[in-house]
Amino acid sequence: MCRSENGPRGIGDRGYVTAEAALVMPALVLFAALLVWALMAAAAQIRCVDAARAGARAAGRSEPAEVAVTVAKEAAPPGAEVGLERSGDLWRVRVSAPAPGPRGLPVRLGAQAVALAEDSVGPPP
Repeated sequence: MCRSENGPRGIGDRGYVTAEAALVMPALVLFAALLVWALMAAAAQIRCVDAARAGARAAGRSEPAEVAVTVAKEAAPPGAEVGLERSGDLWRVRVSAPAPGPRGLPVRLGAQAVALAEDSVGPPP
């Protein structure tokens, strides 16, 4: 077996490490960017859940509908849409927001929370 002065690799192996690094580095950068995006999306999803809960609590306490929507919007991520409706004894709040990052992504985040209306609790009339 013939060995070169530079180690066990032959003369024809020079440059492979550079070529491999040139191929691997963009993949690692893309992977890191996807991880950061996933963390940002998870944080925005948690904010949607918190906003829906806060809005449902406010509506359940018999706050005016405008106040409940305002409370939910303040807790929601930027650009979120808040929907409030009452069905029977329950207040239902839906929060929907675009995912952070490029606007071309068709990903929407959302959450829903339900609260019992306080005016429905108590002894029957």
